[in-house]
Amino acid sequence: MVRSVRQQAAGCCNVLAVLLLLCVTSSAHAQGIDQQVEQWVRPLANALSSFVFFKVTLFGNAVPLIVVWLAVAATFFTFYLGFVNVRGFWLAVRHVRGDFHDPGAQGEISHFQAVATAISGTVGIGNIGGVAIAIVVGGPGAAFWLVLAGFLSMSTKLVECTLGVKYRRYNADGSVSGGPMYYLEHYLADRGAPRWGRLLGGFYAIALVIGCLGIGNMFQSNQAYVQFVIISGGADSFFADKGWLFGILIAGAVGLVVIGGIRSIARVASSLVPFMALLYIASAVVIIAMSADQLPMALRLIFDNAFSMQSATGGAIGAIIVGFQRALFSNEAGIGSASIAHSAVKTREPASEGLVSLLEPFIDTVVICTLSSLVIITTAYPHGLMDQGLEGIALTSAAFAHHFSWAPYPLAVAALLFAFSTTIAWSYYGLKGWTYLFGEGARTKILFNTVFCCFVALGCMIQLRAVLDFSDAMVFLIAIPNIIGLYLYAPEVKREVNRYMDKLQALDKTA
Repeated sequence: MVRSVRQQAAGCCNVLAVLLLLCVTSSAHAQGIDQQVEQWVRPLANALSSFVFFKVTLFGNAVPLIVVWLAVAATFFTFYLGFVNVRGFWLAVRHVRGDFHDPGAQGEISHFQAVATAISGTVGIGNIGGVAIAIVVGGPGAAFWLVLAGFLSMSTKLVECTLGVKYRRYNADGSVSGGPMYYLEHYLADRGAPRWGRLLGGFYAIALVIGCLGIGNMFQSNQAYVQFVIISGGADSFFADKGWLFGILIAGAVGLVVIGGIRSIARVASSLVPFMALLYIASAVVIIAMSADQLPMALRLIFDNAFSMQSATGGAIGAIIVGFQRALFSNEAGIGSASIAHSAVKTREPASEGLVSLLEPFIDTVVICTLSSLVIITTAYPHGLMDQGLEGIALTSAAFAHHFSWAPYPLAVAALLFAFSTTIAWSYYGLKGWTYLFGEGARTKILFNTVFCCFVALGCMIQLRAVLDFSDAMVFLIAIPNIIGLYLYAPEVKREVNRYMDKLQALDKTA
């Protein structure tokens, strides 16, 4: 174990050296690289995106079929498991606060660290800017359906995270590996088709690695750079024309965290996530309180638009589609990536971590996205900000700035932290996909971490839009086999969860 850490420490020095060389050579030719990659990848990205995000028309509205796929699954698991997202919520809180801690259990991190790491991978720019886009497109009613979708998604998370722990593998160095690639492989292998199981697991792992280098890496570092420039002076910032330098710095920071594996990532996430979440929540609550007189109007707008059938495009149907789409894209329930982090928990009971995972969509979507919605509807609507052509995080920032001119600064800090935390979480997801394909050796991990950090730096220098679109499509593509696997495992998960909850109920009665 010590030798492995030393090897990775030496590897970290190599990472920085590679980053320096990459940035020196790439900064001078960024535009050329951008154009060349765009020409090469764009046709492939367009073809994959058109398949993954294929749209069907529902009541006059175009909706990506993948959204329907995820929404139907979330609804099914909620009813099939008897509204476990309600029944198990308090048990989830008790697990996170350590009521059922088992020091002798195998694993690497605590329940709290596991959920913090998973939340760090989902809470991001979409919770701030994506909500604004949803409200602009779908109207205030989208906020209601966004919350409902987040509530339903809690059940999907429980299923995939329970399976992640149950079918995880224990490595020689004491670490564990889990996630959809393992439970999908096991299902087929257990039924006499090991080769097909390995093939399916490999497909998931490859897609995960590609996805982590795009939306879990380059997009996040680019957004971190943009937010840092904002809070350090905008166009007058020292870093305004030095994306390469910021890229080196943030890649170095990421490298220092990921070198220690999931234990290091979990330590950082368990400190960073509460801070950044509380920073954003407190800021949002203050802004909403400043517009408290508009709150009744905002709630009336949300509910009227959510259920109004006056217009199929602007009424309830449009709001439902946009709200569900934003929520499912935000919390990633059904993709299975979060189960990789939850698989590292110290527990003997797979269902225990399934219950803990209920908190992830609740915090990510129900709490943070709701506050973002109320900030926009109580401020942007009554004060004409919706008519200024603003969208995404710019609209949210303008809503914050309406009451305090300096308010966008804590918002930018929160966005910067969201982007950084997402990056370190996705580094672990990508690493586990990589080691599934190439083994758990120290050199294998060093190679992946080197490549990952190089892409972090690259994301601050050039805009590889085609690469991001391709990786985005790959991430949602893996939701197809993952959801099928969850359906097949559903009876087993139901027995597992009910048995564990009955066990806890019996313990409470005897206590």
